Amino acid sequence: MIDHLLSALAGFGAQLVDGALGMGYGITATSLLLTAGFAPALASASVNFAQLGTTLTSGASHWRVGNVDWRIVRRLALPGGIGSLVGAMVLSSLSTAAARPVMAVLLIVLGAGVILRFATRRPGSQPAGAAWAAQRRFLGPLGLVGGFVNATGGGGWGPVVTSALLSTGPVPPRKVIGSVSASEFVVTVCASVGFVLGLGLTGLQWGTILALMLGGVLAAPIAALLAGRLPAQILGVTVGTLIVALNLGPALAVIGVAGPLAQLLHLVTIAGCLVLVAITATRHAVAVRRGDVVVSDREESEPASSARPLNEPVG
Repeated sequence: MIDHLLSALAGFGAQLVDGALGMGYGITATSLLLTAGFAPALASASVNFAQLGTTLTSGASHWRVGNVDWRIVRRLALPGGIGSLVGAMVLSSLSTAAARPVMAVLLIVLGAGVILRFATRRPGSQPAGAAWAAQRRFLGPLGLVGGFVNATGGGGWGPVVTSALLSTGPVPPRKVIGSVSASEFVVTVCASVGFVLGLGLTGLQWGTILALMLGGVLAAPIAALLAGRLPAQILGVTVGTLIVALNLGPALAVIGVAGPLAQLLHLVTIAGCLVLVAITATRHAVAVRRGDVVVSDREESEPASSARPLNEPVG
């Protein structure tokens, strides 16, 4: 009972971050399951099954508050689903001994990418609109890669897709977050099908899956309201730090580092990440005092219907 309660709390916290930032549920929940001793393929499968409920609720919640641009969803969802189906089949074919270090390294890369994405971003800044790249030819390949990484890494749809869209165009953050979250339901369904085909249903702990799902479903409506409003820099760096910390041990083992040296490197890395969190929080606080933080896009007067088409260049 305690384990299920902790899983529900983990699902709630992960979805709160995911819905507000557009990333974090998969890689956070998978990292926690791996730390608890789950086999890599089972950890990723469990998280994807849990996300059948959380992504559906999250997408609907974002749609209700006006965060979804269906043009983006249409162009991301199908390639993302194909990539996740293939990724799930690939991960299912790997042995646990081979998959654990591979997944740990992939999660660390994703976590480090999240840290860099948010630590190097000026507090309150928005991406420049001079070269909006979210066009038809860009969204398809992006969805394909994001879906594959999501299934093989137990998460990654948000870090790959949301980060790319936020850094390449003027679409409001809440629209990017909502659209990526809505398209993730298709990605999750396809990944779940791939895991069923590759693993079957043997070994899945449905109590843990349902607890993760319940926590995420309860958090989704709250997270949709917070999208684009929370201090993204602080949340992003904190989530990235958690992912790196949870997966550093297995990643070090891949390169043959163990014993006291591994513990030292672990402590140094975590300390460095925590310092980065503190620096990011300080920068944000200074920006708030100076009035440099951009006002939430919810307060803009331009109606959503007047948004620029994705395939129209910004002049």
